[in-house]
Amino acid sequence: MTNVFEKLSAINVNDKVEKKSNLTYLSWAWAWGEVKKAYPSATYQIVADPITKRPYFFDENLGYMVMTEVTIEDQTLEMWLPVMDGANKSMTYQSYTYQTRYGEKVVEAATMFDINKTLMRCLTKNLAMFGLGHYIYAGEDLPEAETPVTPIKTAVPTKTHLVELQTGTVNWDKVTNFVTSNTNLGIEKIVQQLGTKYIVSPEVKKEINKILKSK
Repeated sequence: MTNVFEKLSAINVNDKVEKKSNLTYLSWAWAWGEVKKAYPSATYQIVADPITKRPYFFDENLGYMVMTEVTIEDQTLEMWLPVMDGANKSMTYQSYTYQTRYGEKVVEAATMFDINKTLMRCLTKNLAMFGLGHYIYAGEDLPEAETPVTPIKTAVPTKTHLVELQTGTVNWDKVTNFVTSNTNLGIEKIVQQLGTKYIVSPEVKKEINKILKSK
């Protein structure tokens, strides 16, 4: 039986992410929806400061920290995340400045909007501990189950390192799974990625295009 991590880490989240300041963010609403579809009994909670009862922890010098807990299949994991601005600088109760090579920058004081936004990002990161979108945090482009293409580790890749892709083979089955899970990439990008591992003939490209048009 597939365990929780294996099941969730096999889900492709690429079309649900957005880039900001070289970081990748996954939609929390979609992430939670996928988890609930796979595990309807899954729950989460915001961890409040036991003293203040507020949904964050605060240190006057260090700033704000939020925490969440997620429970799936009787397993509970926690996650934490500092409240940061767009430049990933810790936000505190008042604004402050810092120097960069481009001059002085300002970190605005944190608001409840910033805290709420961080809570939902923390939840998404918490879900990654169970496998959903984990490959993004690990710096990968595709989940393991989708057979990511491994670049040839030579200065100049040559045809001698590639395998000719043919329909009706084990490799074709793997490629079919990859194509159906990445239809958003389009025929050219898919063939480009496959070309780092396989020799893709015009006839095979036509077959790949047929798969895309059928989806």
